[in-house]
Amino acid sequence: MPAQILVIDDENQIRKMLRIALKSVGYDVSEADSVASGLAATVRQQPDLVVLDLGLPDGDGLELLAELRSFSKVPVIVLSVRSGDPDKIKALDLGAQDYVTKPFSVEELLARIRAQLRDRLPDATPVLLDDGYLQIDLARRLVCCEGRIIEFTPKEYAVLAKLAQHRQCVITQRQLLEQIWGLSHVQDTHYLRIVVSHIRQKIGDDPTTPRYLITEAGIGYRLML
Repeated sequence: MPAQILVIDDENQIRKMLRIALKSVGYDVSEADSVASGLAATVRQQPDLVVLDLGLPDGDGLELLAELRSFSKVPVIVLSVRSGDPDKIKALDLGAQDYVTKPFSVEELLARIRAQLRDRLPDATPVLLDDGYLQIDLARRLVCCEGRIIEFTPKEYAVLAKLAQHRQCVITQRQLLEQIWGLSHVQDTHYLRIVVSHIRQKIGDDPTTPRYLITEAGIGYRLML
């Protein structure tokens, strides 16, 4: 089951941008635009994480944070234009797990969300993925097609394994490049295109109408298995 993220922000454009970004990587997203609606949504939906703006029309987000902490341990990432140390310190003292200032990098925010959820959600990824044709055994580091072992280079296997660990969710190009090639190669998207092409060829996935390795244009890749 995908993680549920609640975005509490009164700016429609911010909510829209976050909704698109969060859904693109497999999260369920709900929204609120005030202290009152944010509090009600938290109680009603019991989200796995809250992204909280501080400048809300009916009150201060810090007040909402304090109220949330009176009954919930849900991870909260503050997202605010307030960049001063006093606001950051107060938010963290009130129980926020992280603080991101606007304008912000969506990729960085997604990374911070992943970091907060990593130790809080159970790992639902099966060790063995098998649909009768393609089999990915993460424990044994084996990939088979119709029972035949497929040989991969270390980079090819690393990309496929990363996608398998988060199957049916989009993994961004930057994530894959950073985690597999390193920070110095985050702009080298051609490396990734070549590796993905080789993976498709080896598992018999037609690049024009792929069954398994789906390209999300301009964002990244998704493994449907």
